[in-house]
Amino acid sequence: MTKDELLQEMRNAGALLEGHFLLSSGNHSSAYVQCARFLMDADRAGRACAELAAKVTAEVGPIDLVFAPAMGGVVIGYEMGRQLSRPSIFFERVEGEFALRRGFEIPASTRCLMVEDVVTTGLSSRECIAAAQERGADVVAGCCLIDRSNGGADIGVPLVALAAVDLPIFPPDQIPPHLQDIPAVKPGSRGI
Repeated sequence: MTKDELLQEMRNAGALLEGHFLLSSGNHSSAYVQCARFLMDADRAGRACAELAAKVTAEVGPIDLVFAPAMGGVVIGYEMGRQLSRPSIFFERVEGEFALRRGFEIPASTRCLMVEDVVTTGLSSRECIAAAQERGADVVAGCCLIDRSNGGADIGVPLVALAAVDLPIFPPDQIPPHLQDIPAVKPGSRGI
């Protein structure tokens, strides 16, 4: 699946949105990737994740455990675990910090893969990776369907993306004139 094919499937699924969006980081953008719309079709999610899993295996090697940040990473984390034939767990925010709940554990020195649907600034990924490392995980890489930083996000470990794209991001004090008159919407799963 090429980048263009993935982006076209995202558009067809109503997952690649255009307008004025307020991102979790507090920044603004004229584009938003709503991966939940893309991942709601199990066949489509399976095809994309099979390709991402093959890419991860080729670039990173074997993985023992997949983990993801809730909410956005739960579905793709599960599917990546299925594709890699490895267990998948997720971290949840408790009082603003990532925590393992539901009896999830990470055995010390386990080779782990952090999975996200979309990486923008990498902040949530870094926080989730740090939480896993605090529990003794050997986080060898992260992966995502879309790296909207086009390779610019630093998550502290190698990041494998099915597609890296450059979608514009604007700090709150640098919103371009063409967006200033459009009310910003926040379609994501996390409040600021």
